[in-house]
Amino acid sequence: MTDLPSGWTPEDDLAGFFGPDSVTWRIHSDPTFSVGGLRALLLQALHPVAMDGVARFSGGFREEPWPRLIRTATYVDTLTFGTRTEAEQAVARVRGIHRRLGATEETTGRTYRVDDPDLLLWVHCCEVDSLLQVARRGGLPLTDDEADRYVAEQVTSATLIGVPADDVPDSAAGLVAYFEAMRPSLAVTPAARDAYRLIVLPPMPTWVRYLTPAQPAWGGLATLAVALLPQWARRMFSLPGLGLTDAAATAALKAFRQTMLRLPQRARRSPIVWAGFERVATGQAA
Repeated sequence: MTDLPSGWTPEDDLAGFFGPDSVTWRIHSDPTFSVGGLRALLLQALHPVAMDGVARFSGGFREEPWPRLIRTATYVDTLTFGTRTEAEQAVARVRGIHRRLGATEETTGRTYRVDDPDLLLWVHCCEVDSLLQVARRGGLPLTDDEADRYVAEQVTSATLIGVPADDVPDSAAGLVAYFEAMRPSLAVTPAARDAYRLIVLPPMPTWVRYLTPAQPAWGGLATLAVALLPQWARRMFSLPGLGLTDAAATAALKAFRQTMLRLPQRARRSPIVWAGFERVATGQAA
C-alpha cells in the first residue's frame, strides 16, 4: 500500500503508530477529547471547499449527523489506539472513499477532489489544534515541549491520509502560522451555518429530546466547544462569546474534565481506547 509505513515488527504493530508513551495517547484518552472534537468540526466548517465536501458527501449529514460523528470518532480512535494493521485498514477505507468524490464549490468556483492534500491538511490541523488547545485549557498537564511533541507525532496521521509530510506543521508555532496564513481564505458559507446548527442543536427523536437528558447534556458540550473556538472564528460565526468569557469557558471545561475523571475508566473511554490500553498492558506483562 503506497504512502503507508511498512516493515514494522510484531511489537510495533501491537503498539500502534503512537504507543502508550506518546503524548497522543495522553490527549486522545483525556475526557476533553469529546469537546475538542466538536471544536474541530466547527473550525473545519469555515473552509468553504472542505465544508462543501462534507455537505455533499457525508451521507445525509443534514438529516442524521450522528453516524458521521460516530464514524469520525471511531476513525481517530482506531488510528490512535488500534494496531498498525487496524489503523492501516481504517485509512485505506477512508482513502478509497475519498478518491471517488469531487465537485465544484459554488462560492469560490473551485473544482476539487475530496482527497486534495490542502483540504486534508485543513481538516488535520483543525483536529490537532482543537484537541491540543482544549486538553491544555481543561487542565491536562502538558509542557510546551510536550505540546510540540504532540503536533510532531500527529504528522504521522496526516501522512497516512495522504498529506505530504513537508506540508504538515510539526510544532505548536507551526500550527499558529498555518492558521494565520489560512484566515483570508475562510468564510461562513450557508453550508457552514447549517453545520453549526447541526452540531449545536442536532436532530433527536422526540422521546430522546424530552424523556432523557441527552439534549441538555449535548447542548452544554456544544456550547462549550463554541466558546473555546479562537476569537477570530467566533467573530466569523457572529458568536463573540456566547455570554462566556474566556476565563469562564476554561473554568467550565476544567469542571467538566474533573467530573468525567471521577467516572470509571470504562465509562469514559470508548471500547477501542480501552482495548488499546489492555492490549499494550498484556504485551508488556508477557
